[in-house]
Amino acid sequence: MIKSAVEYIKAKINFTPETAIILGSGLGGLAEAVEDPVYIDYAELEGFPVSTAPGHTGRFVFGTLSGKKVACMQGRFHFYEGYSMEQVVTGVRTLFLLGAKNLIVTNAAGGINTQFTAGDIMLITDHINFMGTNVLIGKNNESLGVRFPDMSFAYDPGLRKIAEKCAGELKIDIKKGVYIGCTGPSYETPAEIRAFRLLGADAVGMSTVPEVIAANHCKMRVLAFSLITNMAAGILKQPLTEEEVLETGARKGRQLQSLIEKIAGEM
Repeated sequence: MIKSAVEYIKAKINFTPETAIILGSGLGGLAEAVEDPVYIDYAELEGFPVSTAPGHTGRFVFGTLSGKKVACMQGRFHFYEGYSMEQVVTGVRTLFLLGAKNLIVTNAAGGINTQFTAGDIMLITDHINFMGTNVLIGKNNESLGVRFPDMSFAYDPGLRKIAEKCAGELKIDIKKGVYIGCTGPSYETPAEIRAFRLLGADAVGMSTVPEVIAANHCKMRVLAFSLITNMAAGILKQPLTEEEVLETGARKGRQLQSLIEKIAGEM
């Protein structure tokens, strides 16, 4: 199915994307900055998953961003949507086989670190896989990577330095921290958030970890950001809502988009 998707896409575009970008909840607006865009809906690709989460358009956008050839996923796939882990990373593997060497991942996340506030941008330095499974379980595909890929530098140190430099030049304050991935779709309980804080997590979400594992398996260089769209359960005396996540993404997402535009031009 992925090979078929790659062949279909190659017939529609005449370049190899250098960098792939996954746009999380409320962050799809970056795709509007892509010049000479070619849009390919996931539904056009036979057997391909489709996005069902709110705020996820569900298409690839190929073109030029800050002078570099890029491919954006305007919407991703989640384990909680009922997809298998293998389906969740279909987009990442498709982009790798199209030639992308770099992957920028964004997500909307709940803040666990009590020093964070809604609207903060967190540069992910590491992650904790709390999803209870791993995308690489099963027979290994040697054409993608080795059986036991190293995850010591899952979030590329060189790309993180570029990100910090660009943030400084744009005068954008960024936090740094560890992301913990859970399956969802229910938000976490206050007791779970207290436990995650003890484990060393700074933000929590329902995506990213499978994609980063798959990208490292393929030896893609990974850079990732969380937009802290709400504080996690129990930190503030209020319930969590999907509307809050999308509203904060719309309000603060533009700042993260400008940062990624600049980073893309320097990768």
